[in-house]
Amino acid sequence: MAKETAPTQQKAPAAPRPAQKAQPKKGSGSAAPAAAVAKGRPKGTGETKPRLKEMFHKTVVQAVMKERGFSNPYQVPRLEKVVINMGVGEGRENAKVLDFATADLQLISGQRPIVTRAKKSIANFKLREGVPIGAKVTLRGARMYEFLDRLINVALPRVRDFRGVPPKGFDGRGNYALGLREQLIFPEIVYDKVDKVRGMDISIVTTARTDEDAKVLLTHLGMPFRE
Repeated sequence: MAKETAPTQQKAPAAPRPAQKAQPKKGSGSAAPAAAVAKGRPKGTGETKPRLKEMFHKTVVQAVMKERGFSNPYQVPRLEKVVINMGVGEGRENAKVLDFATADLQLISGQRPIVTRAKKSIANFKLREGVPIGAKVTLRGARMYEFLDRLINVALPRVRDFRGVPPKGFDGRGNYALGLREQLIFPEIVYDKVDKVRGMDISIVTTARTDEDAKVLLTHLGMPFRE
């Protein structure tokens, strides 16, 4: 007798896959605009150029060339950076004091400062290595010119019994250091929110090779030196 074959079972048809969106090819114009944005150094806020920078290119360069006898405009010294340092010795005992100092420095400079820490331990000062003792910020570019503009034209005239900045603050290499006794001279600081009056050191670094060239540059930028 012929063997009866079992009926073959038919497979159910597979469910259709959902349609996928076609991905844009590299180099096509339909790519996301966010990917095309290049990452670079943060620029100054706003589209308006710093007033002090425009004055430097329009009038200061020619005036310094004439006074110092330079034949090439590239010989004129330029501003390189401005470093603001605020020492907070109480920060090793109370962390909130360092927070207040950092907030004030951020309002003054428009840039977030970094916390400076002790490099070595000193027993006489009860200081240990790595303990936060201050804050500093380094300004370059547009923020540097904006800060110097506010310092020269707004903050320094508000100093009590101001007679000019001392001309002996140069270090022999064309850099100038200035000390301020209080942060209240800056209009960004609200007097009611200040917990303590703190001073700061401002270092203006230039490309000048001599102190005379640096002094002439800062004088034409508006720095009021004491006679």
